[in-house]
Amino acid sequence: MRFINPIPFVRDISRSKEFYRDILGIKVLKDFGDFVLFETGFAIHAGSSLERTVWRMASKSEESYGRRNLLLYFEHDDVEAAFENIARHVELIHPIERQAWGQRVFRFYDPDGHAIEVGEPQDLGGLHGS
Repeated sequence: MRFINPIPFVRDISRSKEFYRDILGIKVLKDFGDFVLFETGFAIHAGSSLERTVWRMASKSEESYGRRNLLLYFEHDDVEAAFENIARHVELIHPIERQAWGQRVFRFYDPDGHAIEVGEPQDLGGLHGS
């Protein structure tokens, strides 16, 4: 068994696709309408569609899918440039900070309230330090 990728639920697939493609700069590999796969292996899925697939019914709730219990982690070779390009388009959690393990990161929310962390690359043998 091997882990492939997380698939966050999103309320508006078009808005979220544009956010990840245009603001974060992640290339779309496949767009299946309710499911979008990006070149990094990251994917998003229209929440109501996936709720019907998994639980056979869509939630009646319109609240945000982000619940402060998941952090989507990305790396960028130039964390300052990433911050400059992204910060004006998002609700920041905090600007670039050095973490206890030495890495510099910044965090913000995507359109559905999922927390996102962008950090400078680290060689941790495939493990993230937070």
